[in-house]
Amino acid sequence: MAAFLLRRLASRVVLAMLAASLAYALAAAALDPRANLEGRTPRPPEAVVDARLTALNLNDRTPLGSRYLIWAESIVHGDFGRTWDGEAVNAELWRRLGVSIRLMFLGAVLGSVLGVLLGAYAAVRRGRTADRLISLGSYLLLAVPVFVLAVLLQVAASAVNGAVGMQVFVWVGESTPGASYGVLGGFADRARHVLLPTATIALAQLGLYCRYQRAVMLDVLHADFVRTARARGLRRRSALLRHGLRTALTPVTTYFVYAFGLLLLGGIYTEKIFGWHGVGEWLVDSIARGDVNAVAAIVCVAVCGVVLAGLTSDVLQGVLDPRVRAAV
Repeated sequence: MAAFLLRRLASRVVLAMLAASLAYALAAAALDPRANLEGRTPRPPEAVVDARLTALNLNDRTPLGSRYLIWAESIVHGDFGRTWDGEAVNAELWRRLGVSIRLMFLGAVLGSVLGVLLGAYAAVRRGRTADRLISLGSYLLLAVPVFVLAVLLQVAASAVNGAVGMQVFVWVGESTPGASYGVLGGFADRARHVLLPTATIALAQLGLYCRYQRAVMLDVLHADFVRTARARGLRRRSALLRHGLRTALTPVTTYFVYAFGLLLLGGIYTEKIFGWHGVGEWLVDSIARGDVNAVAAIVCVAVCGVVLAGLTSDVLQGVLDPRVRAAV
């Protein structure tokens, strides 16, 4: 098992290095940080602009290969360079990353777990009212883009606030600026702020996992090993839980890697809409102002996240599927 995981990790690390390098090359070639300096009033001298960009490794007049080598050497030493305004990328990156993790972790866990459970239940109740309702709901969630879903939740929350005459839901930022609460009051305030963005992430993930889990579960409901388990005296529910659901979970672990990429994309929209100052918001702002080093750093972190998601998928697949362990 360890050798299998090491081989998979090595291949994913190589792909991550290639993806990060390509992302930097595209960002450095497409973005124009020079325009931010030349657009100032009064316009700074050309020599000043060149010196500033060269100091930040953003000078488009320096060959791309040379800029890439400087960037790659800094990455090896754990330094993502400087932002367009001269601040350290590392400090801002870890601060923003903490915000994004607080936003997406709970929503991703709730969405995936509930999606798997509802998908399995819908498959077991195939053709009945529960299956039809769950299928309709998951189709609707898949059809609605994340940013539209976020706006719809805001509209619904605003209607609830107006109906009860108080701010039950608050959806801008992580907490109320300048408010002073006790321990319980502060926790309640943060809970009010995190509820809607977490629901947005969770519902988007729920739709994906529900449809996929239902399809996979249908394939194993009448499999030979399930019928054999029932013939040996197990009740239908026990046979499905012990053998059917575990087998149906194996392909879902592979799907987890692809769902993680969609989670990152949904997080970008969610942060911008709900005013969370995380990595997604920073990425959009950095692209707008041509901040190559910040964009490259964010992509590197996203790539590392995908690699970790892939490694987690491999571990879960090995735990759930004895054939993987036997083949190692």
